[in-house]
Amino acid sequence: MRLYSGKIGPIVDDLVRELTAQNDIEVEDDTEVRMDLEAVLKEFVRRERQLIDESKDRMQREGLGYSKLGKMRQRVAKEMGFPQQDETLPYLIDQLLNMLFHSNNVAEIYADDATLRKKMTPILRRHMEVETGLDAEVRSKIKNLQEGTTAFEVEYAKVMDQIKHKRGLE
Repeated sequence: MRLYSGKIGPIVDDLVRELTAQNDIEVEDDTEVRMDLEAVLKEFVRRERQLIDESKDRMQREGLGYSKLGKMRQRVAKEMGFPQQDETLPYLIDQLLNMLFHSNNVAEIYADDATLRKKMTPILRRHMEVETGLDAEVRSKIKNLQEGTTAFEVEYAKVMDQIKHKRGLE
């Protein structure tokens, strides 16, 4: 699962709509609450890009191939105190809940943590699982190339960027 910057607006809209419609939270100014939630998600995206850039830089310095990006990303994430990929969703929910509980723009929170988590998780999951479909689409377009080769990696990245751009994800 991955958070794309193009999905931040729809995620925030769905979160605010769901939490206010069900009277789980009461907001003083929903525009400000949206901006607070967006700030949390944008910071996550910024830090993730920083993590990937640092991982790529280290790989280049150490002369490692692109196939080692996952392991390097894990190492750098641990050093930065950033969540591993399988911990992204719980981490984001913790960050969003923390913001809700400390925001001056949220007048009252009526639901408990567990209820808020149950309502927020499917929204984030739905918007973040886009990558699974993208991966399948990219692989179908480059099925003539052998996976693991440099040509495959280059073409995969190129086609992925084209599809993301077309769908407004990045």
